Amino acid sequence: MAKQAAPSTRRVLAASLIGTSIEFYDFYVYTTAAALVFGELFFPQASKAMGQLASLATIGVAFVARPLGSLFFGHFGDRIGRKSTLVASLLTMGISTTLVALLPTYIQAGWIAALLLCVLRFGQGFGLGGEWGGAALLAVENAPEGKRARFGMFPQMGAPVGFIAANGLFLILGAWLTPAQFHDWGWRIPFALSALLVVVGLWIRLRLTETPEFAAALAEAPPPTVPFGELVSRHFGALAVGTVGAIACFALYYVATAFALNYGTKTLAYSAKDFLTVQLGAILFMAVGIYLSAWLSDRHFDERRVLMAGCVGTMAAGLLMAPMMLSGSLFQVFLFLSLSLTLMGFVYGPLGAWLPSLFPARVRYTGVSMAFNVAGVLGGGLTPMVATALSKNYGLMAVGLYSGGAALISLVALALFGKARTA
Repeated sequence: MAKQAAPSTRRVLAASLIGTSIEFYDFYVYTTAAALVFGELFFPQASKAMGQLASLATIGVAFVARPLGSLFFGHFGDRIGRKSTLVASLLTMGISTTLVALLPTYIQAGWIAALLLCVLRFGQGFGLGGEWGGAALLAVENAPEGKRARFGMFPQMGAPVGFIAANGLFLILGAWLTPAQFHDWGWRIPFALSALLVVVGLWIRLRLTETPEFAAALAEAPPPTVPFGELVSRHFGALAVGTVGAIACFALYYVATAFALNYGTKTLAYSAKDFLTVQLGAILFMAVGIYLSAWLSDRHFDERRVLMAGCVGTMAAGLLMAPMMLSGSLFQVFLFLSLSLTLMGFVYGPLGAWLPSLFPARVRYTGVSMAFNVAGVLGGGLTPMVATALSKNYGLMAVGLYSGGAALISLVALALFGKARTA
C-alpha cells in the first residue's frame, strides 16, 4: 500500500503545481504584453500616456471576472467535485489566452480589436477564478497531518514558475527579434504557446481522483444545493476575513511586477531586456519566500502568524521603494524587487493552507475561491493603473505607502479575526 501511495501524492502535487503554473503563465503573458506593447497596438488613438493607462486598465478586466469565475466554478467544485471543475477552469483560461494570439490590432479592426482584447481578458480572469481555489484544495485536502502548509505551497509555486516562463520567453524574444518584429508579430508567440501547455496540464489533471475530504463530506451529507447561499448565510464572517487577509499579496505583487516593469522601462528608461532580467532574478526570491513561509507555518508557527509577519515586512518595504528605485542603480532596483518578492512569498505562500482552514469542506471550494479572487479585485485589479497615477502626481513614495497601506489592512484582519475554524 505504501508503494502505491507515493505516486498518487506526486501526481496530486504535480497537478496542483503544473496547473497553476500554466494558469499564471497565461496571466503573466498578458500582463507583460500590456506593460510593453498593448498600449500602442490596441489604444493608439489616445496620447501615449493615456494609451498606456488604458492598456494597464485592461489588466483589471480579469479581476472583475475572477469573482464571477469563483462563483461559477466554486458551485460545481462543491457539488460535483474538484477534478472535473479544475479541468474546465484550465480549458477556459487556456482557450482565452491562445485566442489573443489571433487578435487583429487597432489599425486592422479599430475599436473592435480593443473590445475583443477585453473579452478574452475577461475569459482569462473567469478561468483563473476557478483555478487557484481548486488547486489549493487538491493539495491541502490530500495533505498528511503536519504538512498542510507545505502541500498548500505547491499551487503558490505556480506563480513564480509561470512568471519565469512568461517573462523568460519575452526576454528570449527580445534578444531574438528586432523591436519592430516583436511589435509587429513577436508578441503573439507566448500566447500561441499556451495551447501546448494546456494539453500537458489536461493530461495530468484527467488522471486525478477526488480528494478524501470532499469524498468524506459527500458521504456525510448531500452537497449544498446552492453553495454560495450556504456560504454567505453561515460563513460570511470567514469569507470577509479571508478576503481582507489576502489583499496585501495582490497589492504588493502588482506593484513589484506590472507597475515596476512599466515604470522602469517608460519612466526610468531602462531597456525592457535589462528590466525583465532583473525581474526574473528577483522572482526567484518569491519562490524562496513561499517555501520558507510554508516550512515555518508547519514547523514553528501557524499560517496566520507567518502572514502577519509578511504584512509587517511589506509595510517597511514600502518606505524603501522611492530611494531604491530612484537610486539610478539597476542593482539597487534588483535588491528592492528581491526584497519585495521575498515578502510576497510570506503574504502569499501560507494562503494555500490558511484560507481552506476557514471553511468546511462542503462549501470550501466556493469560500476559498471567492475570498482569494475578491481580494484580487480589491488589492490588485486597479493597482497597476492606480500606482501609475500616484507616481505621476505624487511620486514613488506614494506608491510605497499604497502597498504598505494594503498590508496594514490585511494585518488588522489577520490579527483580530484570522483564526482557523474550530468546528
